[in-house]
Amino acid sequence: MAAALKLRPKPNILTTSLAFLLLCGCAYARLISDPSDLISDGVSSTPFLRLYAADEACEQTYGFMPCTTSGIGSLFLILVYGYLMFLAATYLSAGSELLLELLGPGIVGGLFLPILGALPDALLILVSGLSGTPEVAQSQVSVGMGLLAGSTVMLLTLAWGTCIIVGKCDLENSMAIDSTDTKGFSLTGSGVCTDIWTSYAGIIMAISVIPFVVVQLPQVLNINSGRHLVVLIALIVSVGLLLSYCLYQVFQPWIQKRKLSYVKHKHVMAGILKHLDSGPLGKLCNADGTANKVVLKKIFTRIDDDNDGILSRVELKALIIGIHFNEITFDENEVVDRVLKDFDTSLDSKIDFNEFVAGVEKWLQEARNSIDDFHEETRREHALLGNQDDESGEAIENARWISIKAALLLLLGTLIAASFADPLVDAVNSFSAATSIPTFFISFIALPLATNSSEAVSAIIFASRKKLRSASLTFSELYGAVTMNNVLCLSVFLALVYVRGLEWNFSSEVLVILLVCIVMGVFASTRTTFPLWTSLVAFMLYPISLALVYVLDFVFGWS
Repeated sequence: MAAALKLRPKPNILTTSLAFLLLCGCAYARLISDPSDLISDGVSSTPFLRLYAADEACEQTYGFMPCTTSGIGSLFLILVYGYLMFLAATYLSAGSELLLELLGPGIVGGLFLPILGALPDALLILVSGLSGTPEVAQSQVSVGMGLLAGSTVMLLTLAWGTCIIVGKCDLENSMAIDSTDTKGFSLTGSGVCTDIWTSYAGIIMAISVIPFVVVQLPQVLNINSGRHLVVLIALIVSVGLLLSYCLYQVFQPWIQKRKLSYVKHKHVMAGILKHLDSGPLGKLCNADGTANKVVLKKIFTRIDDDNDGILSRVELKALIIGIHFNEITFDENEVVDRVLKDFDTSLDSKIDFNEFVAGVEKWLQEARNSIDDFHEETRREHALLGNQDDESGEAIENARWISIKAALLLLLGTLIAASFADPLVDAVNSFSAATSIPTFFISFIALPLATNSSEAVSAIIFASRKKLRSASLTFSELYGAVTMNNVLCLSVFLALVYVRGLEWNFSSEVLVILLVCIVMGVFASTRTTFPLWTSLVAFMLYPISLALVYVLDFVFGWS
């Protein structure tokens, strides 16, 4: 059980990173503040010194964290602090899933877990405008806006478009044929289909942009008075939408149940792969990561009791009975149905050797050819799905220990995020000062990679299964993450602006968020079939967003 509940990522990485930062905080260097002390060789050295060496003293966060005013040093700190924020997001995600497995949909699943998922982003936004004088906060708060816009845009453009590409199947009569991809990169002949529930998630995401519209009304109507009051109104609307979204999940928990169904199949897949890989017949993978067909033939022959070259339901059930799925009890018939759904391409309720090999290879690709790591990851990704008829029959083992582990993961993730959000914002500001790159663009591009990359990668991997259900769950997750960005993170940002009396000068940034959310929201809410060409639209929106902010701010002077 201890091995099954092993933390991921490995704790020694976190310990090493923290120790390194503490050692850096104890180190000091002589700063070259007067270039006249240097012997000139006739070549100007000011740009070099500004990029590679600090030319002024820096203020250490908390009085001991490492700091620098050089470009290279600030970039290094952004990478280190960004990785720590990535760990925080990972721990919060792991703890949230365990808690959801224990308690199921309801108050916890609908109210607390969505907030925990967006916590790293919310903390970064909070600290960007919380410290210092209002003047300092006004200059730093663009980091928070960059993260808010960057997270939304990245999930709806780069992640969304990649999911279309990796999940594409052949389209016939506007319907995707599961697991069939023979038309290559045909812009209209291949694509992805989702169910109607995913469209509803897209509609909810589109509604969540209302506070952005409200806060922009004074600029649109060219009204100079009452702007602070409009910020308060937008804040009230945003908080209202946040509570409505959470309560909707409490009383209509299909969003949670879809997420739980998403991880349940991964748990079945990981358990079977681990069982087959640890058997006496050999490893499933060759050294180069490909499937070992010799071993697969031996395994197939061993499962095929009557030696007819076909695996029947009875033979599959006999295999399943011998597998222990950690921390969860599955109904054997349900697991057999899941295996047949993934392996039986001929739809005859039997699996021949070619189907067996193809199915195992597909599972190995989803496991990223690392069965042990994938199995460790999915030990915590099983689900309790309430009263759903097709998702019942589960029981939690050792619930007390799992609850303790969930609490520790949530506490650890929260502490890391709270501790390193402020230093990360300081590092972004230092890098901006050293390179003259606006903080918005740095945070727009870099910070979402720290707080949202794990979520994006998981969605892409799951989309690669090339099935309607997997695609539906994938895009529902993306729309849900954007919805929380638009209501929770915006609420934090608006509260900062109102409480600290900051000026709202983010018209171009808000326009970008509205543009991307409206375009992708129209896609999501009006159609369930997404041809490959829609991924090109999504990809193009990312550079268009950056260019639009630059032109509006630095050419037309909107800010």
